[in-house]
Amino acid sequence: MRELGTPVLDDHLHLDRNGARGIDAVRDFARSGGTHLLVVNKPSWHLGFEAETGADFRAVFEETLDIVADATDELRGRAWPVLGVHPGLVSRLVDERGFAPEEAADLMCAGLDVAAEYAAAGEPVALKSGRPHYEVSDDVWNASNRVLRHALKRAAETGVALQLHTETTEDLTDVGAWAEDAGLPPERVVKHYASGTLAGVTKSVMCEKDYLETAVESGEPFLMETDYVDDPDRPGAVMGPKTVPRRVNWLLEAGRDEAVRRAHVETPEAVYGIDTEATLA
Repeated sequence: MRELGTPVLDDHLHLDRNGARGIDAVRDFARSGGTHLLVVNKPSWHLGFEAETGADFRAVFEETLDIVADATDELRGRAWPVLGVHPGLVSRLVDERGFAPEEAADLMCAGLDVAAEYAAAGEPVALKSGRPHYEVSDDVWNASNRVLRHALKRAAETGVALQLHTETTEDLTDVGAWAEDAGLPPERVVKHYASGTLAGVTKSVMCEKDYLETAVESGEPFLMETDYVDDPDRPGAVMGPKTVPRRVNWLLEAGRDEAVRRAHVETPEAVYGIDTEATLA
């Protein structure tokens, strides 16, 4: 098992016992020098659940908690869960199941309420929400923003962070303002799948070298992620589980020790309240 002399956190990936790799992906991450993971529940329908009520999301969350425990057993550090409702569910509900946009939003908010129950009990370090990254009608967009604002409120109430899946953008100052209105510090809101530049909330940077170079040069807080999806039909998508450790090694070889500490120690502490150094075995 490789040691890079620092905690190494992948801020956003998915794991699935019935997926392409499951715990084998965690072992690859650990052998490459990875120490900590934030495991985000897969979209509910990818796990075979077609929710009718908020309570129906509980099975998705329980599966995620189980695989997080298994992942922790493989790591020098540990894994933490991120629980919530994927914003793409709105289109599945509206386009495929005949929901009105507001009805879809009601169901998604109910799912977030269940995720918030877990957060209140101290299990996830963040909730997950967002809005579609593709073109939708004004009604669907407005409904999605209602869900996002509900997620901000529930994260604030339960004292956890919020990870967002959103449109491609370098400006989420609108969401940062909504976070403040909800009582959640904007720095505790994280845009996953971010490039190296982002205003309004914290960026979780995809591990493309040019994105990382931009994030490092900015001097701003940032996280690093792969968005590994553990899909048997796309075994390497989006990035493989070895990518974050490899990029950390690349940064260390370039003398970017301070940036590595920022991404893997300081920002995780500020955003999620997690101590990646104290949790190393």
